[in-house]
Amino acid sequence: MTSLSVNINKIATLRNARGGDNPNVVKVAKDCERFGAQGITIHPRPDERHITTKDVYDLAPIVTTEFNIEGYPDERFLELVAKNKPAQATLVPDPPGVLTSNAGWDTVKHHDFLKDVISELKNMGVRSSIFIGTDLKLIEAAAKIGTDRIELYTEPYAANYAKDREKAVEAFVLAAKKAQEVELGINAGHDLSLENLKYLKEKIPFLDEVSIGHALICDALYFGLENTIQLYLRELREE
Repeated sequence: MTSLSVNINKIATLRNARGGDNPNVVKVAKDCERFGAQGITIHPRPDERHITTKDVYDLAPIVTTEFNIEGYPDERFLELVAKNKPAQATLVPDPPGVLTSNAGWDTVKHHDFLKDVISELKNMGVRSSIFIGTDLKLIEAAAKIGTDRIELYTEPYAANYAKDREKAVEAFVLAAKKAQEVELGINAGHDLSLENLKYLKEKIPFLDEVSIGHALICDALYFGLENTIQLYLRELREE
């Protein structure tokens, strides 16, 4: 079964809007696990507009499922990973100040840089994943860099799902098959929702993990967090 990792950035955004500690990020992470999530994802950006450095240190000892820290692999990020030892570090090519992750790595152009970072992660005993698009050459290059997994950037799939879901998913199926061929694990994330998740899973049944935040937290406003997590797990369940 594909694992569901809940991205709790939006919980921190809500907390930060008023200061204080409501909602409590640690409590929400523990509740997500209690409600069935198989992982917790955070993205501690340098400006701390949602997840803060303190949050990383508070969460690391209490997450009992799979802890995934994502971010641009600068010295600050690598120090956070080294000191908190998540199960997985997901590398994204976000420059400082970008609103949200909106592109995958060029694994040819940044080959040497990424290879060095992934070597560091291996020495830490942390699994690596690279945020990437559907270009088959870049996926082949990712395997040569030595990453354990890729995370398919699924915003284009989500944006085109309502128009023509077969066409929208086509490149992602080919990309996933290429990743499987070169022995990479496959994660997926960005704009996945209750509307489009099941179809992606049907077309790529060997997905290892999906990371979902924005849509899941929005749904939780209507359905409640526990029920929402169960709804997402149901979409991922093998028939």
